[in-house]
Amino acid sequence: MKTVVFYYTGTGNSLWSARQLAEKLGGAKLLHMKCADALAAGEAEVVGFVFPVHVWGLPLPVVEFVKKLSLRPETYLFALAVNAGQVSRTLVQLQEMLARRGLKLAAGFDIVLPSNYIPWGGAAPAEKQQERFAAARARLEEAAACISAREAGPVEMGPLWQRIVFTAIYKMSFNQVHKMDKDFWCDDTCNACEICVRICPAGNIEMKKGRPAWKHQCEQCLACIQWCPQESIQFGKKTPAYERYRHPEVSLPDMIAGVGGR
Repeated sequence: MKTVVFYYTGTGNSLWSARQLAEKLGGAKLLHMKCADALAAGEAEVVGFVFPVHVWGLPLPVVEFVKKLSLRPETYLFALAVNAGQVSRTLVQLQEMLARRGLKLAAGFDIVLPSNYIPWGGAAPAEKQQERFAAARARLEEAAACISAREAGPVEMGPLWQRIVFTAIYKMSFNQVHKMDKDFWCDDTCNACEICVRICPAGNIEMKKGRPAWKHQCEQCLACIQWCPQESIQFGKKTPAYERYRHPEVSLPDMIAGVGGR
């Protein structure tokens, strides 16, 4: 049985989840959504999507990728929505998108990992992170068992108030995300290493006079600020005081390789 897992990631949570799941499924093929041809699934019998929840919904790159997919109706499809505790209606949104293409999302899993949204605060304490990693491993075991058996599992969602309030916020903000990079800036510790340029999945950063400049095609994955080795990149006024977060089992080379090694 050929299994392909498409992933999208900014700080490593979704890549880690995809890797863990692929191993439990017996070595599924992993492909980054930003680099993979939408036809790469080919004759796969099982296809999965692993991605972070952005503004309580599907990230734009996931939406764009799913629109291009060409799959057989009988393909078993599953998804993992990686989030910090507020999955809202994200998996239902994906289910509906696929249904419009004549495809069925057989199972959708809510995977909770440490938050990487640094504008609202820095990394959680190490103990709290480890608790979430352990719980996520258990959830991934459950997901792998369901997927291996090709069961029609649950498409998980948050409580009703999330699905109402957060979905409304998602819809209002979706077309504004690309401009949110206006709040990024770089302090004087920048050494022009260009890692931010190489790691940005949107190709949204270029160097100008030895400093990063954002081109207003942001996806809000936060890879640039979280992976900057000097912690030179900031967002708004508060992030200079915040500890960065990256998944401890994902490396910088892993991230750069995922977006094509540029």
